[in-house]
Amino acid sequence: MPNVGIPGLILILVIALIIFGPSKLPEIGRAFGNTLKEFKKATNDLVNGDSEQKKNNEKAEVVKLEKSETKTGS
Repeated sequence: MPNVGIPGLILILVIALIIFGPSKLPEIGRAFGNTLKEFKKATNDLVNGDSEQKKNNEKAEVVKLEKSETKTGS
């Protein structure tokens, strides 16, 4: 990823201000922030969902084993 320093960031902000104007920048910033928040939430759900699904599958297998043991033991 390119390494953008403070002067480069200021230049990008000035160009964005010239192109979009001062009234549109807060709206664009809010939309960008919401997009990032949704993306982070979706990636966390994917990562955590896999581990939760594995735990649920393991619990289901344990329950099946316990049920089969009680049926064969009686």
